[in-house]
Amino acid sequence: MSFLTLDLNLLRVFDAVMTEQNLTRAAGHLAMTQPAVSNAIKRLRESLGDELLIRTAYGVKPTPRAEALWPAVRQALAALEAAVMPETFDVSKAQATFRMAMADATAALWLPSLVRSIEKEAPGVNIRMVPLTTREPRPMLLRGDIDLAVGFFPGVAAQLSYETGSPIRHERLYSGEYVVVMRKNHPLAQSKLDLDDYCKANHLLVSFSGRAHGLVDEALAQIGRERRILLTVNQFFTAGRVVANSDLVTVLPKHLIASTGAAEQLIWRELPFQLPAVHLDMLWHERDGRSPAHRWLRKNLESLSATAQKMLPQKSEASEKMEKIA
Repeated sequence: MSFLTLDLNLLRVFDAVMTEQNLTRAAGHLAMTQPAVSNAIKRLRESLGDELLIRTAYGVKPTPRAEALWPAVRQALAALEAAVMPETFDVSKAQATFRMAMADATAALWLPSLVRSIEKEAPGVNIRMVPLTTREPRPMLLRGDIDLAVGFFPGVAAQLSYETGSPIRHERLYSGEYVVVMRKNHPLAQSKLDLDDYCKANHLLVSFSGRAHGLVDEALAQIGRERRILLTVNQFFTAGRVVANSDLVTVLPKHLIASTGAAEQLIWRELPFQLPAVHLDMLWHERDGRSPAHRWLRKNLESLSATAQKMLPQKSEASEKMEKIA
């Protein structure tokens, strides 16, 4: 193959198919028919002497040659786009609607400040919230059901850190810690919490699936302990209300206590065992990565994460003294 005879339009099609991982969605993005996209990929295969894309039940899977080629193609196309169509984005005149997926507590913490930013800077931007009921939002992003997901996605973030061919992008917004949360007058709130008392208590677990097993139970199992989960709920707001009005205890990310709506009635204690840090990640699809409006939204969430960290609840002076005595 001679590069001089290569039809460079085929690389645009290749980029779209790699981005979407689906011929039909790529065709829609390019305003082409699916047969035309298939024909373009066939011609590129013949030119490069590689299958490039293998059909699967869920779309297409890139070959190692395609994964190695894509970053260079994507970078070259982005440079050409920037040269031919210089960005003249004015957020105050932007008209855009974004579909975002977050857990209820994350939304309660982030959305008020985001709405104020929109009202002040981007009056033409609208937000549509979609329930986040999974730790695996990539299918929603791949299908185009949402434009952005924000939450705790430990398996996804770890996988994306070493994957090279995925069209999903991610950024860490916040790293924090889990704490034990209970009502202020709870019997266990009177002294430093030890492992025996923790395991004897009745527990509430926030579980999107309703499954009564989580990170805490895995950590306890490793040290030969277990707890009784009396109740599972699928909302952090509900968790806060129940714990504030019962003797149940729960484990929450410390930064989410403020969003339960019951922070004034709650107190937190450090865990009497080790848990990994809790991370808040932002995920989006490559197709949206070049959108100026989408970049504006992501930048706003970055700044909001810094503000949210300043809202972390602190122990009272009396509580700290009590723990030192204990």
